[in-house]
Amino acid sequence: MRAAIQLVGVSKRYRRQTDRHATSLKTYLVRDLWRRRPEPEEYTWALRDVDLEVARGTTVAIVGRNGSGKSTLLLVIGGLLAATSGSVRVDGRSAALIELAAGFHPELTGRENVLINGVLLGLSRGEIRRRFDDIVRFAELEAFIDQPVRTYSTGMYMRLGFSVAVHVDPDVLLFDEVLAVGDLSFVHKCLDRMNAFKRAGKTIVLVTHDLNTAATWADRAVWMDRGRVRMAGEPPAVVDAYTKEAADPPGVVGEGAAGGSEVP
Repeated sequence: MRAAIQLVGVSKRYRRQTDRHATSLKTYLVRDLWRRRPEPEEYTWALRDVDLEVARGTTVAIVGRNGSGKSTLLLVIGGLLAATSGSVRVDGRSAALIELAAGFHPELTGRENVLINGVLLGLSRGEIRRRFDDIVRFAELEAFIDQPVRTYSTGMYMRLGFSVAVHVDPDVLLFDEVLAVGDLSFVHKCLDRMNAFKRAGKTIVLVTHDLNTAATWADRAVWMDRGRVRMAGEPPAVVDAYTKEAADPPGVVGEGAAGGSEVP
């Protein structure tokens, strides 16, 4: 059986922002115009040579310190970022909830954003209309669905984004700390839905700082460290190894995507 997700030699780099770049016309004229030679570009690697295979129907938790490449890895898997090198294959329809406002246009209503997101996730207009009432009901936004989403709270963003993602009936679900916001009752509703997806044999990949969730709910865990896979395997063993190192004084900060701009 083919793997649901397969990454081979995947790397992702960003151009590092430095204070040597001109940020205004005055800066350019006073400082940069008189340079005889252009300074070499500086880069930071968010991912380096990542090999990862996720079996169909597996729930994988990705753990690691901030800046370790976890979210970048999820963005690459979801096709929201292109890898600088290497190959990425996802078998089947995927739905990603990685940034709460991702895919939402603030001036459009919740109704219009549901339609747009559904189309982007591969549904026809007819399929979206048939599922629309269920999406709104699950998100508990009946009273606000025709308001511009710029008026939504963070929790409302999360509820609508999660509801769209789970109602497109994807084969692969990608989540990045989506349960870190929202009221407790809705978090339980989300967990119930994710458990239903697990029972249905869907593939789930989630980035989380909740090590208890990673150790007890996931089938497999991946520890990212400075853009590389440090360890992958049984969740309790991976979480234990990560916890022991995290308890030590941190050394050099890992190379992450923060403070960079994408480069081809």
